[in-house]
Amino acid sequence: MTFVSEGVRCWQKAREKFGGHVGKCNSFYNKARKKGEDLLKQARSIDVVVDEGAGIPKRQCGIRLNASITLAKALLNGVLDFCGDDESETSLYRWHFIEFLELLGELNEEISKVVLSNVPGNNQMTALPFQKEICNCFAGEVLKKIFEELGDDVFSVLIDESRDISEKEQVAVVLRYVDKLGFVKERFIGLVHVMETSALSLKSAIDELFARHSLSFGRVRGQGYGSASNMFNEFNDLKALILKEHSSAYYVHCFAHQLQLVVVALATKHHEIFKFFKEVSDLVNVVGASCKQIDSIRECQRERLGLNPELEVETESETNQDSSLVRDRDTQSSHEKTILRLLVLYPSVIEVLEYIETSGEISVDRSQANGLQLYMKTFSFVFYLHLMKHILCVTSALCEVLQRKDQDIMNAIELVKLAKEDLKSYRLEGFDSLLKDVTSFCDKYDIEVVDMKAEYVDPKCQRRKTGITNRDHYVVKNFNMVLDMQVQELENRFNEVTTNLLTYMSSLSPSCNFSAFNKLNLLKLAEMYPYDFNFDEKDKLIYELGHYITNVKEDERFANLNGVSDLAKMMVETRKHIDYPLVYRLIKLSLVLPVATTSIKRCFSSMNDVKADLRNWTSDGYMNDSSICYIERELFQQVSVEDAMQRFQKMESRRNNYR
Repeated sequence: MTFVSEGVRCWQKAREKFGGHVGKCNSFYNKARKKGEDLLKQARSIDVVVDEGAGIPKRQCGIRLNASITLAKALLNGVLDFCGDDESETSLYRWHFIEFLELLGELNEEISKVVLSNVPGNNQMTALPFQKEICNCFAGEVLKKIFEELGDDVFSVLIDESRDISEKEQVAVVLRYVDKLGFVKERFIGLVHVMETSALSLKSAIDELFARHSLSFGRVRGQGYGSASNMFNEFNDLKALILKEHSSAYYVHCFAHQLQLVVVALATKHHEIFKFFKEVSDLVNVVGASCKQIDSIRECQRERLGLNPELEVETESETNQDSSLVRDRDTQSSHEKTILRLLVLYPSVIEVLEYIETSGEISVDRSQANGLQLYMKTFSFVFYLHLMKHILCVTSALCEVLQRKDQDIMNAIELVKLAKEDLKSYRLEGFDSLLKDVTSFCDKYDIEVVDMKAEYVDPKCQRRKTGITNRDHYVVKNFNMVLDMQVQELENRFNEVTTNLLTYMSSLSPSCNFSAFNKLNLLKLAEMYPYDFNFDEKDKLIYELGHYITNVKEDERFANLNGVSDLAKMMVETRKHIDYPLVYRLIKLSLVLPVATTSIKRCFSSMNDVKADLRNWTSDGYMNDSSICYIERELFQQVSVEDAMQRFQKMESRRNNYR
């Protein structure tokens, strides 16, 4: 307005005024440009600038996140529920995550100020999606450790199927490999939910799992499957599909499962043994039909042992658990436990059967109790009881050894041979010692002992003369026949011993100062793995094997090794795996072949803990993450809260760094 009314004045100073104005503009411009450049730098990003003005809230977020992740680790380790049906503030119990978070607040005033009601509802870090993200962080860290152990090495895959509590088909996948220290590891890497169980569907699901973890079937050198009867054909087809694409992915039938089939076959093929197991099964059903009868056995046993009832709590683990009969199934351990407990509880069981016969409420039970008593008081029952005790002790000890995760296949074959030799030796020399034990048991419980020299009377045709003595009957028709059938079944079931692959691998055994070493067999073994040895390496292997065998035979540290697994550990310990890399590669290939699929069975047992009736709602991803943390607890314990926090921050772009 001044310019319009008064016109222009002081024109002589215009240039000077404009110059000062331009200088100020340049100064503001330079400052603005510098601010913009600072914001482009990570150290001066918008998040950091905002947080500088809110340092206290940022620190509070860090405390809150740390408390939530620490709590989640404890809940995952104990496979406890995170959330429940009612988590409202009026609920009497808001389930573990919130309840324990409140407890942490009560114990720590600093935590109390930044959790639950003391922060806005959209930043409490207690919602179910937040809990699932934390579980996924821990599972991711566990898998990271597994794949670091595996590296780029070869492995075998173990697969089995089961239904969870919500009737979903779940396929569990376990990897078997040799770690960098030469130890054999079997690690669970995940559950896959499949809508159908055809071979193609299973292959597609496993391919997806492998792709997610950057694994390739080209690195698979062995495959093993569980014994699910409803999946037998599908697993066979899946095995064929994998072998068609990858010829080095050799299949070995689970040794532990084959050993179970040995006992099942014996129990079905021999008439007297079949009758024995049937009567034992009926006995368990009758005696264990009610809690009253089970308690009666325990009371009888407690009186016989002279135990004070007031000490029941102290003796619970030692007495009560061993004072009931195990329900027998088609497994080594259940049959063995049933027979061993029956030997100990025999008088108490007879006493309970007598009570059921006289005071039972159901006539069928009274009649069955009478028949079981008559059979259990016969010499034949005691004879088969002691005979099966010895056989099952031999095979069950073998089964337990085969189920070790670090068991190698050559050592497993050797153990099967030793079990067969034990049974053969017992057949030749064991009848008299068995008869002595049976007679002693009969005398103890007033059971009539059969005269071995008298003529055998066939119960079906008592008037017809048999022309053989009782000793001939029990030795030839029972003792020898049962043991021969057991040995024959072992030989039939474990026919892998005759395959070329295992014959060649046996040349790696360090037993007896490497007496089984055979250079030609090991060269043939390398031929069976064309993806692991190229043409030049096969030529080099010829010379390396010669230097290797001379070196290890002269080294005292290799003198008393028990198997190939011990050899691998010693190779790494002495750093000979660097001097003889091709030989060590053969050793690893032999170790990754699976001996048993019991690791899968353990996974499914753990899965039942993770997804019980009260957690039927658990989603597939949450179930998978929780199972990984629970099954691989050894690695889970090594995951720090700091590791989980860092992974949590990288899951998506978050405004705060929680520091």
